Amino acid sequence: MKQPSRSKDAITMNDLHDTFRRNGLVRVQDGRLLAGVCAGLGRRVGLAPWPARLLFILLLLVIPGSQILIYPALWILMPVEAAGSMPATPAEPLA
Repeated sequence: MKQPSRSKDAITMNDLHDTFRRNGLVRVQDGRLLAGVCAGLGRRVGLAPWPARLLFILLLLVIPGSQILIYPALWILMPVEAAGSMPATPAEPLA
C-alpha cells in the first residue's frame, strides 16, 4: 500500500507538542488533579496548582460553555511532562 504523502507545510500533532514543550506548556506529572492542565499552566506563569485552578475556573466562568471546549483542547494539545524532567521555565510559586 502506498503511504499518503505529507505536504511540507502540514503540521502534525508532534510538531504542536514540540512547540508547546519549548514554550514550557506541559501537563505535569506531580500535583495533577485530573489531567495536569491547570497545574501545567500554573507552573508556566509561576503559580502554585490550586491558585492556578481557581484562576482558570474564574476565567472560564466569564465565557459560558467555554470550559467544555478549552480544557479538553488543552488536554489534547499540551504534551505530558517527561518523567524526571525539570520544568522548561522554573517558576517559584507566589506566596
